[in-house]
Amino acid sequence: MTEPMKTIADLRKSYERAELDETASHPEPLQQFDQWLQQALASEVPEPNAMTLATVGSDLRPSTRIVLIKDYSAEGIVWFTNYESHKGRELAGNPFAALQFHWVELERVVRIQGVVEKISADDSDRYFHSRPLDSRVGAWASPQSQVIAGRHVLVANAAKYAAKFMLQPPRPPHWGGYRLRPDYWEFWQGRKSRLHDRLRYTQQADGGWLRERLAP
Repeated sequence: MTEPMKTIADLRKSYERAELDETASHPEPLQQFDQWLQQALASEVPEPNAMTLATVGSDLRPSTRIVLIKDYSAEGIVWFTNYESHKGRELAGNPFAALQFHWVELERVVRIQGVVEKISADDSDRYFHSRPLDSRVGAWASPQSQVIAGRHVLVANAAKYAAKFMLQPPRPPHWGGYRLRPDYWEFWQGRKSRLHDRLRYTQQADGGWLRERLAP
């Protein structure tokens, strides 16, 4: 007799890999993030640098997409993209955004909120020239988020800019880095029986951080 097919509602997982306790966590969220990111890198989870970026447009409709973290420090979280893309246009009108990391294999989520700003042109130039040649050409070839007639448009643009710039394409004026300056962090560790660990860090007026436990 054939077993009935499972539905999405039937899917279950017990989270039992680790725990997140206030006494063992760092008082500064950046230190906690660094520890978890380094553990994700060491564990070789798929795409440990991938993060969801959420923005909100003038129509108040939120949108999300995956971007890659390229740097982080006390100043914030950095990624690079086309300034004229959908997310770029939304950030120009509303600089508040959110990031989320989900390291499935480690049963961990990190949520970050704050204000986004462009990084300096020099820093964007420095990173752009460290990229592989085809990625640098691709930044010129793709009118990101715009409607195009087909893939042939991208191929033709890539060929055009490769011939124009040869081995030295400059950084396009419409492409560069953003930095989110966090004022809110949340660390989620999956636990058994859905009694998950959640620690929230909220920035205070003096620049310090208030650490609190949230109910799952």
